[in-house]
Amino acid sequence: MNCKRVVSKAVAAGIFVMLGLVGVVASAQSTQVQGIIDGRKGETMMVKSADGTIVNVVLSDSTQVEEVEGGFHMRKKQMGLTALVPGLAVQVQGTQNGQNLMADTVKFKASDLKTAQDIQAGLSPAEAQIQAEQQQMAQQEAQIQAQQQAMQQQQTELKTEQAAEAANKAAIAATNKRFSELGDYNVIAEVSVLFANGKVMLESQYKPQLMQLAQKAQTVDGYTIQVKGYASSAGSAALNQKLSTERANNVTEFLEQQGHIPLTHILAPGAMGTSRQVAPDNTSEGQADNRRVVVKLLQNKGIAGN
Repeated sequence: MNCKRVVSKAVAAGIFVMLGLVGVVASAQSTQVQGIIDGRKGETMMVKSADGTIVNVVLSDSTQVEEVEGGFHMRKKQMGLTALVPGLAVQVQGTQNGQNLMADTVKFKASDLKTAQDIQAGLSPAEAQIQAEQQQMAQQEAQIQAQQQAMQQQQTELKTEQAAEAANKAAIAATNKRFSELGDYNVIAEVSVLFANGKVMLESQYKPQLMQLAQKAQTVDGYTIQVKGYASSAGSAALNQKLSTERANNVTEFLEQQGHIPLTHILAPGAMGTSRQVAPDNTSEGQADNRRVVVKLLQNKGIAGN
């Protein structure tokens, strides 16, 4: 009788252990969230899903950020955490930890990143509405031409598809413009770094100012650093876009390596090109002022309490 009781207890204990292991495995299952980045607070990224729910996503140095292309997302490009800007549509895979989602991978489309960067550059609702109306007019004109000239059907369909895509991007930009506003943040400190014509290297005279901003950031709760690179209108648009990107990247690299600012706290849309000129470009002095990188130390008003 005693032997039977011992065996029964051992079986019951084994079942209890197995149930416990099943519970551990279930709790460790990964979670996937899709939505639009609503804001950044340090290493925490807020993602708004289609039903309006806000999910707090925690980023880390091990988080993989990927730009995907193709119908089956087979082509991937590794990106930095600084690419995760407000207004970007993302797919997050990670593990749930209480109220937070610990991100393992964050994926997004190249076209969505371009749209979010356009929003960061300051596309206004009026401009978006004008673009949408222009695209609609172009689509209607293409449809009329298709009816009148059957031989041009293929060309008309192509124009219609392009017009629909442009109208859709403009509508998204108009809806999500608020994500690029600084109205939700207090600007704690700001540094402007100027560059010589055609140059992208950070000059030594600006390094102390950037170090001071980095040191001040360590005293601000939940800080975020925004980096935007600009160019003068001299040269081609493609060259100016490239110059503004490299300037922003070099300043970001200095803040990370010399200022010891984690990339999880840096929001860098990068290339702003020739948008938002601060001086006339018809003089050498004005062009010098426009060749710049603007660095801002921000704190979310929700954290600051105002």
